[in-house]
Amino acid sequence: MPNTVEYYLSKGFDRPMAEYFAGGRKKLIAVAPQADFTLLLTYENGEKRVLDMKSTLAKGGVFTPFRDYENFKRVYVDDCHDVAWDIDPNVDSNVVWDNKVDLCPDCCYVDSIPLSEYKAVI
Repeated sequence: MPNTVEYYLSKGFDRPMAEYFAGGRKKLIAVAPQADFTLLLTYENGEKRVLDMKSTLAKGGVFTPFRDYENFKRVYVDDCHDVAWDIDPNVDSNVVWDNKVDLCPDCCYVDSIPLSEYKAVI
């Protein structure tokens, strides 16, 4: 039963995440900030998706510094393939662990939409 939607649902995953894991995890290889506070995500298989960050940024908290586009555009893919930002770009986040804010690449995939659908919305 492993690797099926039903298996992941039985483990407590919601349907979108169960479908994602049943289909196989995707490796994030690139991220590009967009002026409208979306992120263009590129996966190893060539797939491009758009993640809208506006509602996350509106919540504040650890994301407050990234409401400023100059800070938002410092986004990168870290060595774990997470979407990440360094709060202070002059501090090494590998040394000072609480300097980095990151997003799970699996959640980024599930919460994003294919680039082709995003263009249709504009």
